[in-house]
Amino acid sequence: MPSHHKKDSAPGGSQRQLRVGEVVRHAVADILSQGSVHDPDLEGHIITVPEVRMSPDLKLATVYVMPLGGRDIEKVIAALERNKKFLRGEIAHRVNLKFAPDVRFRVDERFEEAERIEKLLRTPAVQRDLAPDSDDKE
Repeated sequence: MPSHHKKDSAPGGSQRQLRVGEVVRHAVADILSQGSVHDPDLEGHIITVPEVRMSPDLKLATVYVMPLGGRDIEKVIAALERNKKFLRGEIAHRVNLKFAPDVRFRVDERFEEAERIEKLLRTPAVQRDLAPDSDDKE
């Protein structure tokens, strides 16, 4: 079987990066939903993991997280960073990779961006521009 090693310019990386990222995302989401990470700053938080981006060599996983309602984002990220070694070990048990990827945590800002756009669309100026043309009625 011929192997085609071309640089993939797909958003998020190659098919392999995307596939491994999704497996790691599921593992992290399971670990967090089961309450396996014992940290007072994580207790009482439901944390969504919308995306994990893998580096091309699969040795670094950037885990994007968002606590439900966006509460205590900085505290949650700091708690995840404090528990990085434990999480890396748990990921290694659940994901069959040659190397356990190093993990780093980032805030998923897509929700904030969507809300910002939503607010813009509701402003009177935009609403006026979106309204059917009223000039024809005069």
